[in-house]
Amino acid sequence: MSWFGDSVRRKVGDGSDTLFWFHWWCGGAPLREQFPRLFDLAVDKYTTVANMLPLRLSRGGEGWSWRRWLWAWEEIVLEEYSWIWLPNPIGGYSVRGAYEVLTATGNSITDSAVDLIWHHQVPLKVSIFAWRLMRDRLSTRSNLASRGILQLDTALCVTGCGSIETSDHLFLSCPFFAELWEQLRLWIGCVGVDSNIISNHFVQFTCLSGFAKARRSFLQLIWLLTTWVIWSERNNRLFKNVVTEAPRLLDKIKLLSLV
Repeated sequence: MSWFGDSVRRKVGDGSDTLFWFHWWCGGAPLREQFPRLFDLAVDKYTTVANMLPLRLSRGGEGWSWRRWLWAWEEIVLEEYSWIWLPNPIGGYSVRGAYEVLTATGNSITDSAVDLIWHHQVPLKVSIFAWRLMRDRLSTRSNLASRGILQLDTALCVTGCGSIETSDHLFLSCPFFAELWEQLRLWIGCVGVDSNIISNHFVQFTCLSGFAKARRSFLQLIWLLTTWVIWSERNNRLFKNVVTEAPRLLDKIKLLSLV
């Protein structure tokens, strides 16, 4: 479902155009999905809310018509409905509210990763960079190609590995920078992270030490500095034709972590 569809619900008027079981008007999903057993037992699966209400929906009411008697635990609690703008049920829909929802769209992992971009030892520019990385708003060659700025055949990774330069590839999957992550793992003395998705990788990496606060803060710092060094190296190769090998990049990360 789209971001807009996720933000609205039906609000029952007279109920004549709302299918009781099929339309999403009550709770977190259509009633047939919330109560599949009751839906299977219903005699009239295509009845409307308008048809149900006059027949009484209380326990034992005529609105309920089943293929067999129900057990007590199979009762439904029914609510009224109409279209509701969920981000602001009282104020209702607004263009500004829709914009805020749209710009905040993301899954829970992404939200968790965004919460980690701020660190007291990390410069503001690095946190802003990390925010753009989480939202896939860096000027990678793939993103530039999608905007028509580059041709797709010129959107290959700057390291020469032959793959399209997406954020996930550049920072995690590219063989050159994957070697940097491996050297980093050996330096830290921890197991690796398998995920090739930026936000998942960030969250998993910071949790490698469990719940030890100081250790997690250190890993959070290292991840942010590592991605910053990778992006800087990418730009140096692209704009300055300067190449730095992985061991030297690791030294940069170590140095930055001590500042």
